[in-house]
Order: sequence, then structure tokens, then C-alpha cells
Amino acid sequence: MSVNKKHGLGRGLEALLGDDDLSFSLDNINTSDLTDNGVKTVNINDLYASNYQPRKEFNQDALDALVNSIKEKGVLQPLLVRKKDNKYEIIAGERRWRASKIAGLTEVPVIEKELNNQEVLEVALVENLLREDLSAIEEAEGYSRLITEFSHTHDALSQIVGKSRSYITNTLRLLNLPLTIQEMVKNNTLSAGHARVLIGLDNAEEIAQKIISKGLSVRQTEEFVNNIKNNNLEKISRAIKKDPSIKELEKGLSKSIGLKVKINAKSDDKGKVTIEYKTPSELNAILEILDKNNN
Repeated sequence: MSVNKKHGLGRGLEALLGDDDLSFSLDNINTSDLTDNGVKTVNINDLYASNYQPRKEFNQDALDALVNSIKEKGVLQPLLVRKKDNKYEIIAGERRWRASKIAGLTEVPVIEKELNNQEVLEVALVENLLREDLSAIEEAEGYSRLITEFSHTHDALSQIVGKSRSYITNTLRLLNLPLTIQEMVKNNTLSAGHARVLIGLDNAEEIAQKIISKGLSVRQTEEFVNNIKNNNLEKISRAIKKDPSIKELEKGLSKSIGLKVKINAKSDDKGKVTIEYKTPSELNAILEILDKNNN
């Protein structure tokens, strides 16, 4: 079975697993069709999360949705594992394993593969990248481990993950940011685009807080930082002012629901809407509005 190339999959991983094994780990396949292709069922308590899993954060809403799907349809996609000391280390599929445990399953389908530690990290990293499950910081940490623990070059990583060498280099640079800013990127308070602008700045944390509080776009952040470097106080003041159209939206929403609304644009096409309340009755009013819109 061939691998779908539209993801930009690096040839290194394809050579590592082979077309068939990789398609089993990445495509939505009904396990009832795979009884002759290495899929077996194992006790869920015999599985454990790998130390080489680059993904550390699991979105609770997405996890809950997967739990409901598993309760209704079961696990449609086998986990990729390797056997160690009569247990199975999860190479790809930790979120399915977590959701299956919550759903009350006692067994899950797996595909067993003999891989060394380097190969486990490579497979786990690429599998997450294809699903776009990693934050930019988790992605950078995965690249860093392959470089420091297994002596990968940037060029070798480019072949494995199907990304350009410059992309990998720029992603790794995010690890030079203060840990507080890295956490902002991990929890989606700050976009990777914003974070890249802050690399190398002495007052990066202070600027990050202004980006968030003012809802600056990446372009506004770039202008703001450039003006700081050039000590242009007038342009700095103008750069941190919120987009007039955003302010108008805030006013309109606030007037419509009778509560203060704040819009923070984290990037050119993403952001956060915050509705402030001061009393339980105001919270109930928000809930009533949401409930009404859902009906």
C-alpha cells in the first residue's frame, strides 16, 4: 500500500518503515481488514508512553472527542509499538491509547515493529508532524534530540521529515527563547510567528506581554520590534495601538451582549475573544446566549 505523498513525507522514514507499515500507522484503516498484515490485539495495561514521544501536550477537547468516537466505533487505527521487557512501548498512537483507557477499553490493536531509539524518535516525530499535532516548540525539541542524541545534521533531518533545511534551522532557533515565551507558544498564547520575531531580544518577555495585551499581529510585532531597535518612540507608540477595526468589533460585541469583550489577534488569521463577567448573574447571561445560539 503506498503512502500519501501530499504531506511532504521525507524519504528517510519511508525507507525506515516501508510503505505498508507506514500506511498502517498513519491512515484511517479498519483493523478488521488487517488480520493478515501484522495487526494484533494486546492488553491496554501492557502499553506505556515512550520517552521519545515529542508530543507533551494533549488538547482535552480533542481527546474527549476521540473518547466518544472510540466508545461508538472502537479503535479504527492500530497503534505502532515495539516490545520491551514483555511490555509494549508506544511509538505512534499515544493519544489513541489515552482515549481508549478513558473509554474503558481493555484491549487495543497494535502493529509491532523492531526499531532502535533513534528510529523510534524519528517515527514519532514525523507521525506527529503529518498530523500537525505538535506545537512549534515540541517540534523544535524533537529536532534537537535527534541532533544531540543521535548526531543528525540539519540536512539529514530535512530528508527524514520532508522540511527544508532553513525551516528546520529557524524552528530550532525557537529554543533560544526564554522558557516563559516557549510556554506561551506551547499553550497557544503566542504564535510561532510572533515568537520568531523575539529571538535574540534582551527584553523579549516584556515585548511578548505587550503583543498579547495589545493583540498585535505578526506584522505589527515586526514593526514594533524594528522601531525599538531604531529607538523610534513615536512609531513604537503607534505600532502597539490596536487595529481600529478590532476596536470597533469589541465595541459592537460589548454593546450587543452588555458585557466587556476583548479581542486579541495572535496572528494574521488567529486570535482569542474574551468575555469578562463580574457576577454569577453575568456568567449566567453568557451561558444563556451560548445555549440559545446552539439551539
